[in-house]
Amino acid sequence: MRRGELTDAAWLVIEPLLPRPGTSRARWRDHRQVINGILWKLRTGAPWRDLLERFGPWKTCHERLRRWTGDGTWEKILASVIVHDDGQPVEWVISVDSSVVRVHQHAAGGRKKGGSAGSSPAALTGEAIGRSRGGWSTKIHLAADGRGRPLSILITPGQAGDNPMLFPLLEAIAVPTGKPGWPRRKPDLLIADKGYAHDSTRVRLRRRGIKHVIPERSDQTARRASKGSRGGRPPSFDRDAYRQRNVVERAFNRLKQWRDLATRYAKRASIYQASLTIAAIMIWLR
Repeated sequence: MRRGELTDAAWLVIEPLLPRPGTSRARWRDHRQVINGILWKLRTGAPWRDLLERFGPWKTCHERLRRWTGDGTWEKILASVIVHDDGQPVEWVISVDSSVVRVHQHAAGGRKKGGSAGSSPAALTGEAIGRSRGGWSTKIHLAADGRGRPLSILITPGQAGDNPMLFPLLEAIAVPTGKPGWPRRKPDLLIADKGYAHDSTRVRLRRRGIKHVIPERSDQTARRASKGSRGGRPPSFDRDAYRQRNVVERAFNRLKQWRDLATRYAKRASIYQASLTIAAIMIWLR
């Protein structure tokens, strides 16, 4: 085992979740070797054709990544490793935020409008590539637990807003409880910045019984003050609880240590989404 590769403990967790080899007479390359090749590619950001020989043919690693992206294997593994963590349960003080990554010229040829086969549901238009101030970009939307571990990740074009993705992020959280019934989705407390400070958002959160800490924007404060007593009371804000929002920033730092994620090289939104999921799996397995 070398730096950045699967440890024996991590392999014991994910091996039962991987598809079994087919009945073809052709030799089925070892899953662990292939996954280590995928991890090396994501960690270094190198082109697929530069994959080291010890990981086998690059086409095998890429095809395995593409196949398991299509059948939901990566999502199944992430759901399992969230349960099989290091013994400390999920901390349900959830922080949400977004971060924009540049799209490399090798990926910028992806379609900007209209759906595509195999794209992530979070890719609202084309391959989740949009133009923002820095050029072609993709925005990563992340929900992290109280220890900065990813619970759900979605992607949109870079110019997309944060607030419309809040409830899709929350709905994407599904942590098995180990008991009969639905997985848990509702946090004890939701922490978000001013990008999510919309009146309609606060109303929906209250209807769902979700406690939240979201600061009020200056324009909202001024508008309420201009109405006098008709403007109502300001929304409650727990300054001490809001300090915990830094965990989602630390989660982004962990994700962007993977060079293939800090800059988007994947043309397909589904592949980039799967790469983020793999990085999240490795964070939970540490």
